[in-house]
Amino acid sequence: MNLEEINSILRQEAEAIQSIPVTDAYEKAINLIVEQVNVKKGKLVTSGMGKAGQIAQNIATTFSSTGTPSVFLHPSEAQHGDLGILQENDIVLAISNSGKTREIVELNTLAKTLVRGIKFIVITSDPESRLAHEADVCILTGKPAEVCNLGLTPTTSTTVMTVIGDILVVGTMKRIEFTPADYAKRHHGGYLGDKSREMSNGKE
Repeated sequence: MNLEEINSILRQEAEAIQSIPVTDAYEKAINLIVEQVNVKKGKLVTSGMGKAGQIAQNIATTFSSTGTPSVFLHPSEAQHGDLGILQENDIVLAISNSGKTREIVELNTLAKTLVRGIKFIVITSDPESRLAHEADVCILTGKPAEVCNLGLTPTTSTTVMTVIGDILVVGTMKRIEFTPADYAKRHHGGYLGDKSREMSNGKE
């Protein structure tokens, strides 16, 4: 791969991020997360299949480390008992690029059967998909073309999903006024732990 090809991929990824639709769905999603988790003391449960599932896992750990308890629920394992992790006041953040992923569609149905009225936030590329229509809040990716030369491998789509997750995390942190001292309580080791303690002690 030559430098021109690398630059082209970088441009495409950057353009996809810049093309993410900016709507009030973000504010609605953050309001729901804060209300259910930080106020009512439920938890955020993220889910997704394949590459989207890996993004969902990352989003869950980032939320947990920044003051909003979150866990990842594998949609297939949910059908074999793990669904029991869901409780009253929990909220689900489901990721499906197509909005038609069978396991996520089934998780939506099963979760609502177990916990009446459970709220769903969905990140998807298709506003006309079943998941989009059934979601309490639908956040659209803008349906970017994959930079994969086959146009198949989740690449650009997962980049966009990650950015959307970052927006939700940062927005929630601001809403709950999460501080360096709060961060330090959750990061006891490593560089970030040291850095957050320095900040909370007023050294920076």
